[in-house]
Amino acid sequence: MDEVAAAIADPVRREILLMLRDEPLSAGQIADRFVISRPAVSRHLRVLREAGLVRDTADGRRRVYTLVTAPLDELTGWLGRLMRPSGWLHRLDALETEVYRTRRERQTAAKRHPSEKETA
Repeated sequence: MDEVAAAIADPVRREILLMLRDEPLSAGQIADRFVISRPAVSRHLRVLREAGLVRDTADGRRRVYTLVTAPLDELTGWLGRLMRPSGWLHRLDALETEVYRTRRERQTAAKRHPSEKETA
């Protein structure tokens, strides 16, 4: 997870991942979209490849890169846990649910047995 997080920490690498979301692209096609040098783009692609976020295949003399999203699953799960309510919020939500359920049950019981209300 740390290697994936480090790989997506750079804005150029995040942009490359977004580009590859739609279609596989050659290294040249990727480099053409940036103002940085081709060797710099190659270094970014190497970091993404080593993190497992892209896969490259040979197409003649070209390298074609494809997005691989599986390594993001662990990071996504961790972020989900971070975004979940804390323990107290979770307990308060459960209490609120219980209060509403009890009210509904009392209202239903009162509608079924209106005479009990008069004698009480």
